[in-house]
Amino acid sequence: MSRLFSPLKLRELTIPNRIFVSPMCQYSSPDGKPNDWHFVHLGSRAVGGAGLVITEAIAITPEGRISPDDLGIWSDDHAEALTTSVNFIKKQGSVAGIQLAHAGRKASVAAPWLGGGPLNLDDRGWQPLAPSAIPFTPDHQTPREASVDDMNSITQQFAEATRRSLKAGFQVVELHAAHGYLLHQFLSPLSNIRNDDFGGSLENRMRFPLRIAKTVRENWPKNLPMFVRISATDWVKGGWDLDQSLEFCRNLKELGVDLIDCSTGGLVSDAVIPVGPGFQTSMATKIKDKVKIATGTVGLITEPVQAEQIIATGLADTVLLGRELLRNPYWPLHAARELGDKFQWPVQYERA
Repeated sequence: MSRLFSPLKLRELTIPNRIFVSPMCQYSSPDGKPNDWHFVHLGSRAVGGAGLVITEAIAITPEGRISPDDLGIWSDDHAEALTTSVNFIKKQGSVAGIQLAHAGRKASVAAPWLGGGPLNLDDRGWQPLAPSAIPFTPDHQTPREASVDDMNSITQQFAEATRRSLKAGFQVVELHAAHGYLLHQFLSPLSNIRNDDFGGSLENRMRFPLRIAKTVRENWPKNLPMFVRISATDWVKGGWDLDQSLEFCRNLKELGVDLIDCSTGGLVSDAVIPVGPGFQTSMATKIKDKVKIATGTVGLITEPVQAEQIIATGLADTVLLGRELLRNPYWPLHAARELGDKFQWPVQYERA
C-alpha cells in the first residue's frame, strides 16, 4: 500500500486515506440550502475515492456568507437539507466533513463568473462586519466594526452551527480561519487595528479566533476530530506570518484541535504570492515539526507521485486537493492505479 492510501486515525475516527477534498465554494444556492448540484458535486468526489469530503465554507449566519448564493447552516432546516449528501458520502466509504465560516469584510460579493465584485445594498448585498472598518479593497463596502455584542452573538452562532453539523451527520468539523475571512481578519495586523482587548498585540489579536475555536471544540464530541484552516502568511511585510501562525497553532493544539489545514494568503488583494507546485507545503511541515500536530497541505498538488512524496517523507499528514478535483473527481482512483495500490473501485465502474 502506498502511504497516500494509508488510513489516518484522529481521535476515534479513521479516515481511509490521506486525500481530502478541499472546501470549494459553488455559489449555487439561492437560499443557503444545498440542492441537486451540491449533492452531485460532493457525492462524486466520494465516489471518486477521496478519504474525506469537506463541504464548501458554510456560513453560520446569512451575513457571514461570501456571496448570497453560498451554503449556510443558520437554521435546523439548513442542517436537515445537508443530510442527504452526508449519508451518500458515508455510503461510499468516505468521511463527511464540514467547514464553518464567517466571511467578515469579504462578504456580500457576486459569484466569480459574475465578476466577483461587491454587491450594493439594493442588489442582494448587505453591509459586512469586520474587526475594523477597513474595506478589503477601495471598491468594497466599508465594513462595520464588530462590537463586543457582535462577537458574543457570533460565538453563539458558531456554537449552534457546530451542534447542527453533528445533527446533520458530519464526522469532521473544520473552522475557517484563513483566506482573509473574519477570523483571519482578527489575526492580521493589516486588517485589525482595534485598540481594545481584541487588537494590538498578538495575544489580543488571537483572542477572538481562539474563543471561537474553544467554542467549536466544546460543542463537538470528544471522540471526533476538529480541524482549523489557517493562512500561514499574508505574503505582505508587516502582516500575519509563519512565526505568528506557529504561536496560534500552539494555542489551538492546547484547545484540542487535531489538525491544521495549512494554506496561505487571501487577506489583501495585491499580495505577491510565489505560486508553484506544492508552494505551501513547507509551512505545513514547519507547523507539524514545531507544534507537534497533524497538518494538511494544499496548493498546486496535481500529480500522484507528488502527493505520495509529501506523505511518505512526512512533510504533511494529508493532502487537500481543490482545483485538481474540480477537473477530475476520480483523481484518487487514477492515483491509486498509478501508484500500484490495490484500491477498490466502485463496483459499478470496475469494468472501466
